[in-house]
Amino acid sequence: LKAVILIGGPQKGKCAGPAGRPAAPGPADPPFCSAGTRFRPLSFEVPKPLFPVAGVPMVQHHIEACAKVPGMKEILLMGFYQPHEALSRFLVSAQQEFKIPIRYLQEYAALGTGGGIYHFRDQILSGGAEAFFVLNADVCSEFPLQEMLEFRQRHGDAHSFVILGTTANRTQALNYGCIVANADTQEVQHYVEKPSTFVSEIINCGIYLFTPAIFQHIGDVFQRNQQELVLEESSNGWQRAEVIRLEQDVFTALAGSGKLYVYKTDGFWSQIKSAGSAIYASRLYLNQYSKSHPERLAQNKPGGPVIRGNVYIHPTASIDSTAVLGPNVSIGEGVTVGAGVRVRESIVLHGASLHDHTCVLNTIVGWDSTIGRWARVEGTPSDPNPNDPYAKIDSETLFRDGRLTPSITILGCSVTIPAEVVILNSIVLPHKELSRSYKNQIIL
Repeated sequence: LKAVILIGGPQKGKCAGPAGRPAAPGPADPPFCSAGTRFRPLSFEVPKPLFPVAGVPMVQHHIEACAKVPGMKEILLMGFYQPHEALSRFLVSAQQEFKIPIRYLQEYAALGTGGGIYHFRDQILSGGAEAFFVLNADVCSEFPLQEMLEFRQRHGDAHSFVILGTTANRTQALNYGCIVANADTQEVQHYVEKPSTFVSEIINCGIYLFTPAIFQHIGDVFQRNQQELVLEESSNGWQRAEVIRLEQDVFTALAGSGKLYVYKTDGFWSQIKSAGSAIYASRLYLNQYSKSHPERLAQNKPGGPVIRGNVYIHPTASIDSTAVLGPNVSIGEGVTVGAGVRVRESIVLHGASLHDHTCVLNTIVGWDSTIGRWARVEGTPSDPNPNDPYAKIDSETLFRDGRLTPSITILGCSVTIPAEVVILNSIVLPHKELSRSYKNQIIL
């Protein structure tokens, strides 16, 4: 068995320094830029897959789940980030922690979810891999990988493929890949990516189990693309022919062929597209820690801060005993939290300082940022409807009717908030020193 984690890569953004902190790259220092623009301003400073969710880099949750599967021989990260010290250091530490080979394969361009694995098919199949998982990095999940393996053994033949699916509500299903399956065998009969009308409540979770036979089907798409490009006589067609999307190009064609099955999970699952969804994902992972990593959850102790619900505190953080933290709070490395501070539903990143009596609610506090005494920094949660068990987090647009959509408050790195001000539903870009209160603003 092997696993491939698709981490995407830079589209726009500012380059990051060696520790994922801002830097001005010199000619010998290749830029290591941000992924999706919806994750700004946080992705200016660190690539999205290394952004900490529930205290550890987002992609570490994937690696840990893969490493637990018996027979897992190698984990491959695939994307088009430039190799960089931050990524290299993470891979080395992850290899040591999980005792499994982990390599990064860099695409020369964005090749799509299918194009990347087809480009590196020899690397994936080396060592005689009988099957391999493909996981998108921007999802959080319980990752029922062992269950997917057992499901494939029960259904279908040795060359069948499995998609992890979950149930969404009828309205939100339109934003995902929709799967129509045989109720008895779970064979996928129809697949539509982001349909315009309702197709099915079962959606694609972006986690797959393939055998080497998948490359035959991706190869067919590649050949077809090449033929179409020859007909178009496009000058740069060689590059576009390799852009292959598993969902639209491969699954749509495989549906109904008896080779594609869906394993439906009742466990938690969410996309991590925007910064607001990172706080929700953090809540899901912190909740799971009570079973999987109880040592990561802070406990109420004499002389320690008041802990409510699930809270992660990095061992190097300094927390005053009168602070009240939780539920769903993650405190990063070297953070200082003063007397009487209240933090709820928030992520406080490396090196930040919350001075006495600050209140931080539904907020991501960026690296090395400072919040002054008696200041209040608050956002509006974009959580799924708690009364609908199948509701997913909405991917809100930044603006609606010309106004900023109320969402969580985000402070970029090295932001200074003065004492006794209120910052509400705002996004503050890095290296800003504010002088007054703001509401519903993007502070450039």
